[in-house]
Amino acid sequence: MRVDVAGNLWIAAKTGVQGFDAAGKDVGHVSVAEQPANLAFGDADRQTLYITAQKGLYRIRMAAPGVA
Repeated sequence: MRVDVAGNLWIAAKTGVQGFDAAGKDVGHVSVAEQPANLAFGDADRQTLYITAQKGLYRIRMAAPGVA
C-alpha cells in the first residue's frame, strides 16, 4: 500500500492497483497484465507509480506524487 499527497490510498489487489480516497470512495484503478505484488512511488518527483508482479515490472505516471 502507498499514499499520495492528495491522501489517496493505493493498494495492490488481485485485479490491479486500486485507489481510494480518505472516505473510502473509489478514485481509480490501474490495470496491469498480471496480479501485482507490491508498489512504490518513484523518480525524482515521486509521481511515477512502480508496480511489481511475479514476472513483470510496470510503471505509470500519476496525477499526484507519493508521500515521501
